[in-house]
Amino acid sequence: MEHKPGHPEQLAMANESAPDSDLVQTPEELQAIEQQRALLNDVDPSTSDATQVAQLLHVNPQVGLSTSEAHRRLAQFGPNELASAPEVPKWKKFLAQFKDPLVYLLLAATAISLIAWIIEKVGGHAEEALPFDAIVIVLILIVNAVLGYMQEAKAAQAVSALSEMTAPTTNVLRDGKVVRIATTDVVPGDVLVLAEGDTVSADGRLFAAASLRIAEASLTGESVPVGKKPETLATAKALGDRTNMVFNGTSVTQGTGRAIVTGTGMNTQVGKIADLLSSTDEEATPLQKEMNHVSKILGIAVCAIAVVVLIALAVMEGFHTTQDVIDSLLLAVSLAVAAVPEGLAAILTVVLALGVQRMAMHNAIVKKLHSVETLGSASVICSDKTGTLTKNEMTVERIVTPSGEVELTGTGYTPEGDMVGMHGAAITDAVRREALATLATGALANDGELRQGATAGSWEVVGDPTEVSLVVAAKKTHADRAFERFQRAAEIPFTSERKRMSIIAKDTTDNGDLTVFAKGAPDVLLSFCSRISVNGAVRPITEGDRQAILHAVDRLSNEAYRTLGQAYRPLETARLSEVSGIKCNAAGQAADVAEQADVIERDLIWVGLVGIIDPPRVEVRDAVAEAHRAGVRTVMITGDHPLTAARIASDLGIIEQGGKAMTGDELDALPDEAAFDAATSEVSVYARVAPEHKLKIVESLQRQGNIAAMTGDGVNDAPAVKAADIGVAMGITGTEVTKESAKMILADDNFSTIVAAIREGRGIFDNIRKFLRYLLSSNVGEVFTVFGGVVLAGYLGLRQPETIGVTVPLLATQLLWINLLTDAAPALAMGVDPMTEDVMNRKPRKLTDRVIDGAMWSDVIYIGIIMAIVTLIGMDMHLAGGLFTDRSVGALGHDAQMVEARTMGFTILVFAQLFNALASRSHLQSAFVGMFSNKWLWGAIALSTVLQLLVIYVPFLNTAFGTTPLPAMAWLECIGLAAIVLVASELRKIVLRMMQRRRATV
Repeated sequence: MEHKPGHPEQLAMANESAPDSDLVQTPEELQAIEQQRALLNDVDPSTSDATQVAQLLHVNPQVGLSTSEAHRRLAQFGPNELASAPEVPKWKKFLAQFKDPLVYLLLAATAISLIAWIIEKVGGHAEEALPFDAIVIVLILIVNAVLGYMQEAKAAQAVSALSEMTAPTTNVLRDGKVVRIATTDVVPGDVLVLAEGDTVSADGRLFAAASLRIAEASLTGESVPVGKKPETLATAKALGDRTNMVFNGTSVTQGTGRAIVTGTGMNTQVGKIADLLSSTDEEATPLQKEMNHVSKILGIAVCAIAVVVLIALAVMEGFHTTQDVIDSLLLAVSLAVAAVPEGLAAILTVVLALGVQRMAMHNAIVKKLHSVETLGSASVICSDKTGTLTKNEMTVERIVTPSGEVELTGTGYTPEGDMVGMHGAAITDAVRREALATLATGALANDGELRQGATAGSWEVVGDPTEVSLVVAAKKTHADRAFERFQRAAEIPFTSERKRMSIIAKDTTDNGDLTVFAKGAPDVLLSFCSRISVNGAVRPITEGDRQAILHAVDRLSNEAYRTLGQAYRPLETARLSEVSGIKCNAAGQAADVAEQADVIERDLIWVGLVGIIDPPRVEVRDAVAEAHRAGVRTVMITGDHPLTAARIASDLGIIEQGGKAMTGDELDALPDEAAFDAATSEVSVYARVAPEHKLKIVESLQRQGNIAAMTGDGVNDAPAVKAADIGVAMGITGTEVTKESAKMILADDNFSTIVAAIREGRGIFDNIRKFLRYLLSSNVGEVFTVFGGVVLAGYLGLRQPETIGVTVPLLATQLLWINLLTDAAPALAMGVDPMTEDVMNRKPRKLTDRVIDGAMWSDVIYIGIIMAIVTLIGMDMHLAGGLFTDRSVGALGHDAQMVEARTMGFTILVFAQLFNALASRSHLQSAFVGMFSNKWLWGAIALSTVLQLLVIYVPFLNTAFGTTPLPAMAWLECIGLAAIVLVASELRKIVLRMMQRRRATV
């Protein structure tokens, strides 16, 4: 039997006259193809015979293009993609780093500083030969822009890598074989091989179709899927009525088909209206909204503080000169610089990108960076059974026939094994005959395919694993040879609603009569059977036969077998139109057989059933247990028999031993939404469910406040996957439609990968909170330092009685340097901090929970105050007339002493923030737990220390940043005072842990 699984070869047009694609080799012939393709646009392929379309594109529809020819056409016509906006030049991306209100503020500060220097220079009072403040601010802005550009480039590379991993693929016929290629590589003349769940990747002319229905709402607005047939249209019709054409961007909802590609990229119908399409801005995620909220709070707070300080200065000191006004404005700028962590947005993006890349390396491909926050909040995982919770290595092990039962040895997809009697018993001739007929029927009513692999002894599986298991079983027993004379003529595809499939095959060695071969869920298929085959003799089926079959189904299901029944029916004619009850078209030919399933799939003859085992994945039980510890509930939703579902679920720990599954019929029997919600809050295993049940279950769980993840592979799973908070598509068995609907793709189709992704998502979110705590507390510390230094200037010795004008405790350039030094490297290093051991021992966070909650704000304010106090104390210790010390001015005078004091405050603040980096790794856990686990953080601390030493001991940097070399004793003071930040944090954590333990015991 020439069997191309999943595709109705007998409906395919014979096109022996079409030239083989390998004949097209010269540039002249390629030019001819382009001309012919242009002719297609003028002629309209829908009104042209499929043979003519094939000839115009130099392709044999039965063979497809050769690989070399496809490569030539790809070079000739370009990739199959819509034109996108031209890439933004690198120089524009760099300049975009300056498009920020803070940068505008700093540029204003530069202008103010430059004007002040010019005024002093003209008046002959300038102490500096160059405007160092202005130069340093500009240089730091440039450095910050370079860092931001590099970080964004790194994040863009990560996103690009993820896009490549999730790039859509398409089945095409190349060199006579069905192969899966990147959608961008589809070229004119390719033969598209379409099946349920596929996204149509190009415009094409159908030449074969079986029950093909395509959703074209994205193109035509038609909400109901359109039935497709290969017949040539008599006249040109509107886009939605071109039933023999398929269009780029639409999706197959039912059936199979093949089409010759007539247009790719911008030459498709979607491409022609691409200019009219506008992308809608996506709603900001909770994390993005939180960052915007924080920025607003900081902006309002710093403006309020700046206004208060300026008013206080005006009242207390008065603005006597232009210099007073300039100094006051510079002070306001210093406060703004201190308050805002400049690199926050870039660091957040990079941390998310790096985390998502790590997840991708572990087979969890998250399509959008900000989906990570949702992933870490998952509270329910709704999972299919086959392939996700189990190995998806389906193996037929039992064959039950009317005369007995046998076992089939061998596992996996290698067609090696024997038929043996149960418990070593001999196999009778009747049982053997019936078993071979059962396997042969299953191999015929089948869309799976088993191919010899590239290496000896290897096998390649194409199609649904359950169907392939039947092909493997038939090959093991040579049952497939018994029906090689049959050739498929038509197909009634499997759907989730029908739970069965049938094919009509022609006997090529006899009189050409047609026979229906069917397989499906035994309880469903049995209802269409009126007869039974026993040892080759057909007789009416009795109620006793039915009960025996159903009892066998329950017995096998209870042993975790998936069961499939097999049946057939001779039509006793070579023409479908002659079958009683079949409707015909005007030409006397049978209409679409799928629409007449009720006539064809009746009076079937029961042959037997098979028990298929798919063992649970060993690692899934541990993953389910880990999810349970993390407060994440696992729900199994499957189309399998309830006993099979319950057995697998109990083995994996989803339910207790002896637990039961709820069926789709039982869900339908629930009286109202409240009863439905009550059921889903308790039940964790569902069997024999339809696609609409999956959607209802997800929506019910969401109504109860859950963050639901939903796995899916088929086109019917797409609505539930899309509705879920975290839609998860299968990377191996998943359809393109489902992958497009999902937010995450499992490259290995493994449930354990979902749990690992949730763990990683929680770790990423924890790290985001770590560096937010660090950045905000550090910047709040800078604000309090500047504010406290101005308000308490007279008490701390910052302003001497004879001092005229405003005294700023730290210069704007010093604050900028601190932010540049401590915001970038340490914050990025904290973004890759190892996960804590308790990451999966706590309940999921709610999406309504604030990223920066009250506990974090208390941390931020507390550390900020401590940081300001130790900084101002360090400055006070080096000033005359201070609160804690009263050093004499000395020979160098107050100005030199002020430079030394500022250098002390500057250095203390830098090291206080580096100690704060260690303290900010946890709200409760001691910094000394796993202190050296993050090598990147220690590297960042070392780098920041070296750069600070350069600013203090390199002469030209002394001038630029207003610093002076510090003596050895001063370093002891700096480190000692800065370390108080870590000590204060540890004391606070001890108190918080004690309070937590006390609450736990109450």
